[in-house]
Amino acid sequence: MPSTDARQRPALPANSLQVLDRDHLIHPVMSFRGHEKHGVTVLQSASGMFLRDASGHDLLDAFAGLWCVNVGYGQESIVEVAAEQMRRLPYATGYFGFGSEPSIRLAARLAELAPEGLDHVYFTLGGSDAVDSAVRYITHYFNSTGRPAKKHFISLERGYHGSSSTGAGLTALPAFHAHFDVPTPRQHTIASPYPYRNPVGGDPAAVIAASVAALEAKVAELGAETVAAFFCEPVQGSGGVIVPPPGWLKAMREACARLDILFVADEVITGFCRTGPIFACHAEAVSPDLMTVAKGLTAGYVPMGAVLMSDRIYQGIADGLAPEAPIGHGFTYSGHPVSAAVGLEVLRLYTEGGILANGEARGPAFASGLAGLVDHPLVGDARSRGLLGALELVRDKAAKARFDPAVELPRRLFEAGYRNGLIFRAFADGTIGLAPALTCTADEMELLLSRLRRTLDDVLDDAEVRAALA
Repeated sequence: MPSTDARQRPALPANSLQVLDRDHLIHPVMSFRGHEKHGVTVLQSASGMFLRDASGHDLLDAFAGLWCVNVGYGQESIVEVAAEQMRRLPYATGYFGFGSEPSIRLAARLAELAPEGLDHVYFTLGGSDAVDSAVRYITHYFNSTGRPAKKHFISLERGYHGSSSTGAGLTALPAFHAHFDVPTPRQHTIASPYPYRNPVGGDPAAVIAASVAALEAKVAELGAETVAAFFCEPVQGSGGVIVPPPGWLKAMREACARLDILFVADEVITGFCRTGPIFACHAEAVSPDLMTVAKGLTAGYVPMGAVLMSDRIYQGIADGLAPEAPIGHGFTYSGHPVSAAVGLEVLRLYTEGGILANGEARGPAFASGLAGLVDHPLVGDARSRGLLGALELVRDKAAKARFDPAVELPRRLFEAGYRNGLIFRAFADGTIGLAPALTCTADEMELLLSRLRRTLDDVLDDAEVRAALA
């Protein structure tokens, strides 16, 4: 095990992967100059919950890739259905009235599993373009139903709805706004529920009431006749795994109905058993007007996302133009047959292969394990729902004060985790995000939690971190 930063690299041959990567490959959400300096860590193979990099270092992946490899790595049945579909029909356009059996069956299966009323499915390549598609369909719907003034959208502070030109404005994280000219004047936010840092305190009823009041006030400010929709994640993922109190989602859905605005549930991260049930909306019997999904739909094995649409929205769009006029929204790879075949097999593994049940069985140990780390000097808050969780690190527990960015806590956390054979998300504010595979065994959960504590201990032993503590 190298004692120095495992991501530092010496001088390399001109044709090495590290040099080729530095010179040609643009990575998502990275400092270009920072990546040039530190270089790529090449991942080479994977099995179950474990990854191996090109240097032979084994890593327990406690983040399921990017919240997505819910079924773990190396599920042979997924590989087999993908290969069989590639041999039989590797591509089928959805244009011109064409379709393929996998995409048709997957749409029907999603409608069967989804919250009541979401009967129609449009397939995308991932979560960002699912959000964009939802916005386009919502705009079309209100124009089609004679309410063209409804053009404003509301989302949550710290929310994440992708990094496309439209979705990045609904996303409320600074890195996705800087130099991109978003949000637009039609995109607005209200405060996150965020129990740990809510001005009203952590009382669930007060947190819920504050969110409802904030939404009502924002709609009143803009004028209900101008507001199209409210977007929210049932649990805010990239904003730091912010878990609202039970009842929050239902209260916000009911508020949207009273205010005559559409309710859009972004289940790109929470969908497909990540928080327990197939969809987080099920836990509170919430039926949104639209729902966006991706990630766990294919467990990251191939790209795919979707917009699930209620019949009311579908009929409003369908009747808004002359019967034969096309609805001008489409992607070349919408309903791709290989992705759809993979999606069907992944859903089968969730529901028939025992993975949903296993994920639910691991949830209590995950929650109690995170709660048990609150005694650590660095940990201010532990929160989770299902197998989605976080530890929020602070320098002063009483004041809930975060570390100064100059301490570079996220870098120190990631590097310590890597040395200890653990991958997680180290957010910029010092929060550790966790999303273990739903296939996680009891032994793997115990290993995850022990490596996590060791990582916290290692970071605490850093002189600069210890000096920053209150």
